Amino acid sequence: MELLRETECPKASPRFADVAQIVGSDFSDIDSNDISLASFSPQLPPSLDLPGFIGCLELATLNDDVVSLYNFKNIYNVTKSVPCARDKLAFTQSRAINYFFDGSGYALVRNIEKRGKFSLVTRFDIEVRTPTDNGLLLLMVNGSMFFSLEMQNGYLYLQYDFGFSDGPVILEDTLKKAQINDAKFHEISVIYHNSKKMILVVDRRHVKSMENEKKNMPFTDVYIGGAPTEILKSSGVSSHLAVSTSFRGCMKGFQFQKKDFNLLEEQGTLGIGYGCPEESLMSRKAHFNGQSYIASSQKISPFHAFEGGFNFRTLQPNGLLFYCAEGSDVFSISMDKGAVVLNAKGVKVQAADRAYNDGKSHFVITSVSAERLELLVDAKKQSTQNSATDKTEEKPVSSKKFYFGGSPISTEFANFTGCISNAYLTRLDRDVEVEDFQRYSEKIQASLYGCPVESPPVALLHKKRKNSSKSKGSQNKRVGKDNEERSQFPSGMKKIDQDLRTQADPHCHFSNTPKAKEHVYLFGGTANSRQEFDYLPKDFSKRSQLSISLKTHSSHGMIFYVSDQEEEDFMALFIAHGRLVFMFNSGYRKLRLRSQEKYNDDQWHNVMFIREKNTGRLVIDGLRVLEENFPSFDDAWQVTTPFYVGGVAPGKAAKNIQINSVYSFSGCLGSLELNGRPVMSPSQTFSVTPCFEGPSEEGTYFSSEGGYIILDESFTLGLDFEIVFEIRPRRSSGILMHAHSVNREFLNIHMKQGQVIVKLNNGIKDFSTSVIPKQNLCDGRWHRIAVIKDSNVIQLDVDSEVNHVVGPLNPKEVDHREPLFVGGVPESLLTFSLTTRSSFTGCIRNFVIDERPVSFSKAALVSGAVSINTCPAT
Repeated sequence: MELLRETECPKASPRFADVAQIVGSDFSDIDSNDISLASFSPQLPPSLDLPGFIGCLELATLNDDVVSLYNFKNIYNVTKSVPCARDKLAFTQSRAINYFFDGSGYALVRNIEKRGKFSLVTRFDIEVRTPTDNGLLLLMVNGSMFFSLEMQNGYLYLQYDFGFSDGPVILEDTLKKAQINDAKFHEISVIYHNSKKMILVVDRRHVKSMENEKKNMPFTDVYIGGAPTEILKSSGVSSHLAVSTSFRGCMKGFQFQKKDFNLLEEQGTLGIGYGCPEESLMSRKAHFNGQSYIASSQKISPFHAFEGGFNFRTLQPNGLLFYCAEGSDVFSISMDKGAVVLNAKGVKVQAADRAYNDGKSHFVITSVSAERLELLVDAKKQSTQNSATDKTEEKPVSSKKFYFGGSPISTEFANFTGCISNAYLTRLDRDVEVEDFQRYSEKIQASLYGCPVESPPVALLHKKRKNSSKSKGSQNKRVGKDNEERSQFPSGMKKIDQDLRTQADPHCHFSNTPKAKEHVYLFGGTANSRQEFDYLPKDFSKRSQLSISLKTHSSHGMIFYVSDQEEEDFMALFIAHGRLVFMFNSGYRKLRLRSQEKYNDDQWHNVMFIREKNTGRLVIDGLRVLEENFPSFDDAWQVTTPFYVGGVAPGKAAKNIQINSVYSFSGCLGSLELNGRPVMSPSQTFSVTPCFEGPSEEGTYFSSEGGYIILDESFTLGLDFEIVFEIRPRRSSGILMHAHSVNREFLNIHMKQGQVIVKLNNGIKDFSTSVIPKQNLCDGRWHRIAVIKDSNVIQLDVDSEVNHVVGPLNPKEVDHREPLFVGGVPESLLTFSLTTRSSFTGCIRNFVIDERPVSFSKAALVSGAVSINTCPAT
């Protein structure tokens, strides 16, 4: 018998509460990425060669994640027709009153008035317990009318529209009276009084009330803890939800009109179980934003007998990871210019490497004894004699306060930005265990659920990298010269935003994805437009066969390139004077095959280029074959990943290829095959979009896959500025522009369901203004947007409509130049208060700052699916 569970649930699955009866049997073929439950394999050692399990399984956890028996990839010899008889106690009040939601399911109560009626006072009650920041708690939908109760950044957010003439009403805990994501149970009551007043109560304390036009609640069904994807993404709902994630955590005692409902008995229930497993509510991860920290007081002895460790992940070169002080004596673990440093009473141990701010996970172990201080980072040890123990005698053990992620006490290091997880400390009064950050007494601005994967925000984090995505005509930009954000369309963007961007926007005239050839991509516009692939077959050094379809008007440009690290061994296909050139080396010799005809005629051509030991072949359109070979074969020829398609990273290939052909070619490329197998999933993409069919026009296109442009220090974020540009959106929501300074000032311009919003912080506080255009911005036409700042006044013009706001006056505000993000921005730079976090989809043109036109072709960085100077017209 074998049960293989996929990581994502299929659309149609049995309820989480169902139980499968399992009959013992053999099985095989376990996928390494799958989870196998109640299973046995012929490959196991004789001591484990046991018969298959016979009986019933319901619920399990793996690494604190619930593993349920309802969404398996493969099921062998499991009885479905006759489910196991449930213990009758399973549905008694004592067990069924607690429900666990795994973050993928929901409960659906149909015909809610079967237990109570909507009346003069309508009331919903529910208790929740969760460590997560966001989640949908209640949702009711009837056509364009809706009611949603959500948790956003740990606070409640209620929005509803019962057919009001003024549109939806928002009831938000703006004063932050009741934070509910502290892993404790909280009673939530929503009361609708006299069909015109909504009241929100948490733990029997009034949070907020809102009056509205008198309308009855027009609903029959209620979704709890989430909803089906087709409901969440429907046009009447998706535009109003602040979050689109299902609830993860525990619920207790759902009531309507003070009547209890057993959610496990409701036919629409999916992905929930009874009970409230404590391990699922622990917080072993914390995300810090540079202003946050967490603290606890425990009996530890950091200067005499101590060991501690934790994982961390960051893009910042500096930051305080751990801090504990005893009088004037300080024990700390910090990041200093990319290195990890242990400091105990002034005695320091520093890791040899200075590249730990690479966004990858690293594990730190520190050990203090009377003799030595030791620091281990990813199994690389540094140590020194512990001279600090000679200075003072060991003090009596008492509780000491320690901090992760920073400290309110002034230190030489700024607070940490990034993630810390799986921490442990040796304590003198109990055994070692992984720290549960939920138990900490102080949690300041830290998120204790999940760690976002972020891409390096190049210009702001001053990350020095070798492969900068320089644009054509811009080789001296300060940030762009050595820096490049490693992007995967880009990973800093939330997955849910990526999923929503693929859905059609009913408010838009154009499709969000213009008609394009499948798996065919448009390159060019920037000097280093390219795709990177991290896979090469094992026999690539002996035989390399690649084939592509190509259409270009470039006279020069790179099409394919791969080499070893020193670029001594290489293979390339490029265009020179309109002709295709295939080249590779054997030792110090280079074999070069060059077509007689020119192929930059903007027509499709099929090209195959083959390196087989000492022989090279170039086949064009299946007719023209060029072949040449070396007298002997170089057995030592070896190349490494990545291989590049459409262009190369800055600094690459110039050693072997003429400079005019090093830059990206302009045109479309598809049908890429390597040794006879299709290659379709690049590990990174820079300034590459699908190859459009149909007419195009001037403008820069931001594809639905996500991407952005960085203009290096071209924008003055300070007292006065004027920004003017034109847009033609293909989605009604998305970030248009963002600038951010290291002292937390920012300017953000975005669209939210057709509304244009400008939000700014001038060092004092956030303030914003918005315009709801009379003309739909997504009507397929170009629209003009202007943002003008004069001291503390912000004016927003959208076509002919104008609005403004007067913010607080900052007497210390000065002009300072900052990088400007256009079309999107890495998640790490966005503030929690922004309502739209997804990239812009559509075209932008005529971008002007302070009456000076800006050329995107001279941008410091073009990341993701962005096409410079080419915009689909339909």
